Amino acid sequence: MLAYKSIAELTEAALAQNKTISEIVIADQAADMESTPEALYEKMDQSFQVMIEAVQYGQEKNQKSMSGLTGGEGYKMLHYAEVSGGGLCGSFMTRALSRALAVSGCNASMGKIVAAPTAGSCGILPGCLISMYEDKKIDRRAVVMSLFTAGAFGMVIANQANIAGAEGGCQAECGSAAAIAAAALVELQRGTPSQCADACGIAISNQLGLVCDPVAGLVEIPCIKRNAAGLMIAFSAADMALAGIASEIPADECIFAMRQVGEALPSSLRETSLGGLAATPTAQKLKEKVFGKD
Repeated sequence: MLAYKSIAELTEAALAQNKTISEIVIADQAADMESTPEALYEKMDQSFQVMIEAVQYGQEKNQKSMSGLTGGEGYKMLHYAEVSGGGLCGSFMTRALSRALAVSGCNASMGKIVAAPTAGSCGILPGCLISMYEDKKIDRRAVVMSLFTAGAFGMVIANQANIAGAEGGCQAECGSAAAIAAAALVELQRGTPSQCADACGIAISNQLGLVCDPVAGLVEIPCIKRNAAGLMIAFSAADMALAGIASEIPADECIFAMRQVGEALPSSLRETSLGGLAATPTAQKLKEKVFGKD
C-alpha cells in the first residue's frame, strides 16, 4: 500500500512497475477502499463533470458573486479570447484562463464546485484539464485518470505541509493547486513520473511566500485572479518539465520549504484579512460596502 508521504514514493513505485502514477494510485485506492478501479474511475468522472458544469455556470454573462464584489470574469475573458483572436497569450491559453476564472466565479456565487484542493483554489486544476479535454481533444478517460495523479500529489502535500490558506498562506492553496495540476498535465502529455515530480516542484517554487489576504474575508479579491495566475504557472511548469528542465530542488524538499515558509508567515497574512491587500484603503471601503461600517 502507498503511504502518500512523499512524491519520491509515488514516482519510484510507478517506475518500478512501469506504469503511470495514476495507474498505481487507482489500483492502490481500490484495494484500500475494497472497491474496484472502475468504480473509482466512475466517481472521479462525476467530479470531472462537476468541473465542466462549474465552468459553464461561471462563463455566463450575468454571473455575480453573493457579495456583488465580483462576477463575470469568466465571461469577459472568454469574450476577449474570441474577439481578440487569442490576445497576447493565444486562444488556447486565454480560453484556459477563462475557465479558471469561471470556476472561481461559480464558487463565489455559491455554486457547486470541486475543491481542488480547496474552494479558494478551485479554478486551477479544472481550468487546466478541461482545456486539455475540450480544446486539445485529449481523450476523456485519460483526463479523468490524470486526476488520480493530481489527487495523489495533493495528498502528499496535505500530509507533509498544508493546503489551507489559514495555515500556510495562499501558497498552500493556489500553490498546491498549480503543483498538482502541473503534474497531471505532464502525465497527459505522456511525460515520465519523474517529470511529473519536476513539474510539481517547479510550480511550488514559483509561489513560495504567496500570502492569503482576502478582501473583506471573502474568497474573491484577489483570490479569483490568483487562480488565473496559478493556471499559467501550472502550464509553464509542465512545459519546462517536459522540455527536460529539472526542478533542481526535489519536489519533496519544495513541499517541506513551503511548510516552513507558511509557518513563518505572520497571522496577518494567513487568511485573517488583517494584512496585505486586505488592509489597503480600497479594500477597507469594499468591506464597508458589503458589511457596513464597524
